[in-house]
Amino acid sequence: MKKVRVGVVGQGRSGYNIHVSSLSRMPEQFQVVAVCDPLIDRCREAERDLGSAVYADYREMLKRDDLDLVINASPSHLHVPITKEIMSAGFNVLCEKPLARRASEVDQLIELSRKTGKLFAIYQQSRFSPAFRQIKSVIDSGVLGRIVMIKCAYNDFARRWDWQTVQEYNGGNLLNTGPHPMDQMLELFGGDSMPNITCVMDRANTYGDAEDHVKILMHGSGHPTIDLEISSCCAYPLYSYQVYGVFGGLTGTLKRLEWKYFKPAEESEHELIREPFPGRGYCTESLNWHTDSWEPSPEEADFFHYMAREFYASLYDSLTNGSPLVVTPQRVRRQIAVIEECHRQNPLSASV
Repeated sequence: MKKVRVGVVGQGRSGYNIHVSSLSRMPEQFQVVAVCDPLIDRCREAERDLGSAVYADYREMLKRDDLDLVINASPSHLHVPITKEIMSAGFNVLCEKPLARRASEVDQLIELSRKTGKLFAIYQQSRFSPAFRQIKSVIDSGVLGRIVMIKCAYNDFARRWDWQTVQEYNGGNLLNTGPHPMDQMLELFGGDSMPNITCVMDRANTYGDAEDHVKILMHGSGHPTIDLEISSCCAYPLYSYQVYGVFGGLTGTLKRLEWKYFKPAEESEHELIREPFPGRGYCTESLNWHTDSWEPSPEEADFFHYMAREFYASLYDSLTNGSPLVVTPQRVRRQIAVIEECHRQNPLSASV
């Protein structure tokens, strides 16, 4: 089995806690041979635990000729320029989310990938979420019938004062947390076209100048309505997902999903009655509901590491066997275009 040699740009929460940590759990497929961060002390753990070379400047790391993949886990506002440098230096690249602030920047990266012939991937691991996979399976089975609306809420109550609350650094809930549920919801929206978008943003509990409350409605002919919330001022988060279908619905969280539905073949057909009901009555019936539920397996319950492993197993297949990426840059481009439109509708002044 070929071992993919990896360099990681950035050793903060994403670079070390997510990427280095995840790859160290897959030693047969990946070997982290180099890491870099301006704060060199951040690199020492990888040096100590994995024997990785350490650099204070990623450009020095890019002078190596033995890297099969470079992971860009730099701060969000540096994702585009550093990803360009990585591909231009002749390396395959995996970029952290958010990929970019504008769709035109994604177009530039896609074109550079084409010109250089280098693989260009984005770390959208939530596509591999066990709960999301189950929701998609239920929808695809048809038991809920035509899907009318899907609600998704990535909500909590939190006050933040770090760099990810600052517009200048591509901060805010929509770019920080939003790429995860946005990727899922656009997949369930379906197709390749842009949805119609209505978005409201607010600054509630943040100490920065970027939004921490986002409400988005996405709709289009032949598609379900998508209702997406990403809020840091929800003290009672009740659900993560809800699906409305003509035969039933689904509700739940990352840890448990429930759904119920009726089978049309088991129920009586009705004819529209335009006259007043006898005795001032009203439409009533007792449907024969079928119910089911899902909880993650013990392996899936640690979904943070599960999603990372599934993502990297897929990426490994793309790197070594040429298999198509599960999450393509073109799909992420639509995500960024939606986010860009949300920001266009809600221009926020820089207040810090």
